[in-house]
Amino acid sequence: MIDVLVGFLAWTHEFSPYLAWLTVSGFVLGGFQSGRSDRIARPVTVASWGLFGLFWMTQIHYYLFTQKSAIEGVGCLLAVPLSLYAGHLLWRGRTSLYVLSRAIGAMGLVFLPFEAIPVLTQTLIETVTYQTEFLMGLLGQSAPGAFRIVSGAVVDQPPYRSTFLFVDDSGHTMTYTIRLACTGLGSMAIFGGLILAVEGPVRQKARALMVSIPVIYALNLVRNVFIGLTFGQQRLHVAPELIMGLFGTSDPYRVSYYLADRIIAQTLSVFILVAITWLVVRQLPGTLRVVEDLLFLLTRTEYELAARVEDAEPSPAD
Repeated sequence: MIDVLVGFLAWTHEFSPYLAWLTVSGFVLGGFQSGRSDRIARPVTVASWGLFGLFWMTQIHYYLFTQKSAIEGVGCLLAVPLSLYAGHLLWRGRTSLYVLSRAIGAMGLVFLPFEAIPVLTQTLIETVTYQTEFLMGLLGQSAPGAFRIVSGAVVDQPPYRSTFLFVDDSGHTMTYTIRLACTGLGSMAIFGGLILAVEGPVRQKARALMVSIPVIYALNLVRNVFIGLTFGQQRLHVAPELIMGLFGTSDPYRVSYYLADRIIAQTLSVFILVAITWLVVRQLPGTLRVVEDLLFLLTRTEYELAARVEDAEPSPAD
C-alpha cells in the first residue's frame, strides 16, 4: 500500500508545472477582482486555494524522496491541508485572506518566468555561479587548483556553466551544481510578492524590499560557498553511518553534503527567514495582516500583532 502511494505521488509530480500556472493565474484573477466583484473573486480564489493544495501534493515525493529534505518535505505535507483550509475560511467569509492570495499570485509572477524561460534561467544560474566562484576565491579556494567549473557538456547537468567539480587526493570526483533552487529566487519571490501585494506607501515598500531581497541574495551566496566547499572538500564527514542511514544513501561522500545542506543550511534558513520577516514587518506594517492569517491557519487562534507592535513602538516623548 505504501509503495502504491509513493508511486502515485511520484506520478503526480509531472503535473506540477501546469498546476503552478493555473494556481497563479487564478490568484491573480481573484486578486484583481477582489476589490471589484466579490461574486467573481471569491469562487475563483477559493478554487485557486484548492489547486494550490494539489500543487503541493505533487511536490511531496520530490522533496521527501528525491531531494531527501525533511524540512521541505514536511512543509509540502502541511501545505496541502492548510491550502484547503484557507480556501474554506475564505468561502466562509474571512476576506482578509484576499491579501495572502494576492501575495501568492505576485510570488508566482516573479518566480515562474525564471523557471519557464530558458534564457532567464541560464542568466540567473550562471550569474550566481560566477559570484559563488568569486567568493570562494576570496577564501583562497579558486579554479583550477581547488576545483574546476564545468558545464553540461562535461557532466549530466544543465547545458551551461553551473557545476563545481572537485577531485580529492584519491582521484574521486564530486560535483556541486547551482540550480534554480540555489539562487535564492524562491525566497526573494516570497518576500517580493508579499511586499507588492499589501497596501502601504511606496517609501515603506521600498525600504521593505531593501531589507529583504538584497539580504536574501547575499546570504544565499554565502550558503552556496559553505555547501560547495564543505561538500567538495569533505569537511563535514561526521557520523557517516548515522547520516547515510538517515538519508538512505550508500555513498559516504554524500555525508558532508547532507550535513551542510539538508541539516545545517536549511535549519538556519528557517531562522533567517523569520528574522527577515520581522525586519519587513518593521518597515511595512501592512504585512502583519498576512502574518496574522498564516498564524491563524497554523493554530486556529486569532492574533492581534498590529496592536502589539504599536504598543512596542516608542512614543515621541521617549
